[in-house]
Amino acid sequence: MFDDLIQFVRRWYETDACVPLHEPRFGELDRRYVMDAIDSTFVSSVGEYVDRFEQELAWYVGAKRAVATVNGTAALQVALRLAGVTPGAEVITQPLTFVATANAIVHNHAHPVFVDVDFETMGLSPAALNAFLKQFAQKRTDGVYNRFSGRRIAAIVPMHTFGHPCRMEGLLELADGWEIPLVEDATEALGSFFKGRHCGTFGKLGVFSFNGNKTITCGGGGAIVTDDEELADHAKHLTTTAKTQHPWDYVHDEIGYNYRLPNLNAALACAQLEQADEFLSDKRELAGAFEGFFAGAGWGTFLKEPAGCRSNYWLNAVITANLALRDDLLRLTNESRVMTRPIWRLIPELDIYCHCQTGPIDNARRLQEQVVNLPSSARKKRTGMQKERFEPAVL
Repeated sequence: MFDDLIQFVRRWYETDACVPLHEPRFGELDRRYVMDAIDSTFVSSVGEYVDRFEQELAWYVGAKRAVATVNGTAALQVALRLAGVTPGAEVITQPLTFVATANAIVHNHAHPVFVDVDFETMGLSPAALNAFLKQFAQKRTDGVYNRFSGRRIAAIVPMHTFGHPCRMEGLLELADGWEIPLVEDATEALGSFFKGRHCGTFGKLGVFSFNGNKTITCGGGGAIVTDDEELADHAKHLTTTAKTQHPWDYVHDEIGYNYRLPNLNAALACAQLEQADEFLSDKRELAGAFEGFFAGAGWGTFLKEPAGCRSNYWLNAVITANLALRDDLLRLTNESRVMTRPIWRLIPELDIYCHCQTGPIDNARRLQEQVVNLPSSARKKRTGMQKERFEPAVL
């Protein structure tokens, strides 16, 4: 039943070897920039590539400022602190996400609250968020509070799952109406757009990740983006141990973090960002081919970009009919050395987060039982695949 899919993937990547889920693509430009950073001897948190990457990333996503960090989790932790998340407060997010989203909330000594996702986008549902706020939220002079827990609701964090944009208009309308800051977890969404605007630039702050499995990578790496100059300056200050500027003295005026992206990693990030459009084009071509394949497969529905959006298709996904079919697909593909994986375990179903307040999450549970991620790497070279059988859709 799944042999056609396995052969499709092998033809696409022109290999009989193991096909990874998402591997990075490096070339001469990457090597040249990294060696230049090494030759400069500035390989830690000071160097021209860090500043350059921040400027180029801000331009690429259409934000006024970007602040580079060691990883996406660190970026989200600091962004939440800057948005006003204080110890004991609550942050509303989605149950279907990588655990780092919830961890970043707890790193601020705050409490995650889980609200369901839309089935079509896999991201935080405006309808579910509206229902939750109507039932539990209460405006007071010093903020919005949860009637159930008595805690202040300090932020809303949607996550653009696999690079597919959430329904940002509805989420922003609710966040603005309730006067709750919205912080975008766009760690998977570099190159994704909602109605012509880059994901990560809608909220008070947004964050990106450049982990080894992301569309572009520098080994680790993350970034905070914002149009607020004051918040950006504060982000840079906090992520460099909150050290005040002085030629030689060490004065730190608040508790900060050693989260600055090293120059060596930033050099690789600059090279990767220059190639981002090429990677994205290749990944979208693959997504179109998958869409064509599943249109005739009869056993799965390819997860396409939402209407009015342009997705980066960071990870391609198929929705199977049920849990048993999902598990058969995972077993047979991995036995054939074509890597697939299930969606994450829902965060409130983990022992470490099962105590958190959680609304009805029917969509998230259904997606957990039916979604399988498919190989999604950009190819190392252009190939002459049999287009007459699996012609990519027009995207």
